[in-house]
Amino acid sequence: MGNADLPNGFTGFSHREPGFISAGDAMRRSRAATEAGRLDTDARGFRNTETQAARSGWQVPNTLKPESASVKDRGLWGAANDFFPADMRTYLTEASGDAGPQFDYEKLSQIPAVDKRWSWVEVDLSAIHHNVLSVKQTLGHGTKLMAVVKSDAYGHGAVPCSRSALAAGADQLGVATVDEAVELRQAGIGAPILVLAEPPAATIPLLLAYRIMPSIYTAEFAVQYAEAADSIGLRAPYHLKVNTGMNRIGVRFDEVIEFMRRVSFHRALDLVGTFTHFATADAADTMEFNIQASHFVETIAEMRAFGIDPGIVHAANSAAIIRYPEVHFDMVRLGISLYGYYPCPETYGLIDLVPAMSVHARITQVKNVPVGEGVSYGLLHRSSGFTKVCTLPIGYADGYRRGLSDRIDVIMEGMKHPQVGAICMDQSMFEVDLRTRRSLGRLDPQIGDEVLVVGADGNAVVTIDEMADLLDTVPHEICIGFGTSRMARIYT
Repeated sequence: MGNADLPNGFTGFSHREPGFISAGDAMRRSRAATEAGRLDTDARGFRNTETQAARSGWQVPNTLKPESASVKDRGLWGAANDFFPADMRTYLTEASGDAGPQFDYEKLSQIPAVDKRWSWVEVDLSAIHHNVLSVKQTLGHGTKLMAVVKSDAYGHGAVPCSRSALAAGADQLGVATVDEAVELRQAGIGAPILVLAEPPAATIPLLLAYRIMPSIYTAEFAVQYAEAADSIGLRAPYHLKVNTGMNRIGVRFDEVIEFMRRVSFHRALDLVGTFTHFATADAADTMEFNIQASHFVETIAEMRAFGIDPGIVHAANSAAIIRYPEVHFDMVRLGISLYGYYPCPETYGLIDLVPAMSVHARITQVKNVPVGEGVSYGLLHRSSGFTKVCTLPIGYADGYRRGLSDRIDVIMEGMKHPQVGAICMDQSMFEVDLRTRRSLGRLDPQIGDEVLVVGADGNAVVTIDEMADLLDTVPHEICIGFGTSRMARIYT
């Protein structure tokens, strides 16, 4: 390559081509142009000395701004440059003037979350509605359905998912904490809400004020709850939690009668439900499940024999709802299957479920990595040289678990592409292989292009279940990781 072929300013200084501008000249011209249109003082009142010019030189006067260039249409969102407003004055108040720009923070707050960071979660509320209807078709006449919306509806959003489930025919809601229940009440939801564990005594005023039912399994809490309610002329409704073998929480099945003798004297207490939870309803082996179910049935029968009305009897979680109709009793509790996931392989094909969550991101950088060079921490992935490596603004702080590194795909333009390199806290990379796509048309990934991290596009599918299998965990954990992260969550 001759000197004439090389970029000006690097080599061949004695053969400068016409139009050559040195770096120093370029900097001086830029400074002069900026100073020509800058206000005498900046927003903080400092004089625009040369030092201040360097500090605030990004504030190019409007008269020097080029017209926005036309860009390739990329669907709803457009290309990367389309995201920035053509006129910053949109975000200024009428008071802006000689004193400098005054920002309108109300308008700033209206910038969509999916534009501020190019990764987000989408929740299809029609899928929630569909899943409730599918389960209700399996229930006997009069059997109620509780939609379990704890942990922000498994990351899907407690308030919108509760509304969708109730609209589809759910009768009650289940949560894990009093604060979760209060959030639903403050959103105007009036359906019965059960806290699925006994809360601290300090929450009793909230239980009574917001009409929230606690689970009870200690006599101390039961008496405190009843005394507080009675002191202001209210009743104290609750559900009794029975431990039939899971040994997590609850009154042991063979101690229930004694427990009821200790607490039932109080006139304010109302036992409105009795329930247990199965530890192995999703297991292939049914022996332990049958033992628990037997303990529960015997406990309910014994309560009735002693003249104790158990109220609403419920035990079935998602797996038991689908596999064991004999334990539907008076009500079932729909958890993970509310969101479209099968609780175990034995339930596949027995009911029609639709996943409600998908995860999306936009490319923030595209690069050709030379052959043999590494990607991400540890440089464990090496480029073949015939690829483009694309960066996405989603990492393990967003629920994209580090253990998935180099083991999962993403979807772009209806095709799967491998995620490459270690998934970072805030970012991750994937690779487009230019050699294998020629028969399908050469892909040309660009900044701003949308990528599916979880979801389906044509025949290409990446699922929460796939990720859970790779990580040897349950889909609940993956959904919660994505849905309760810092990513925006939108509803369709």
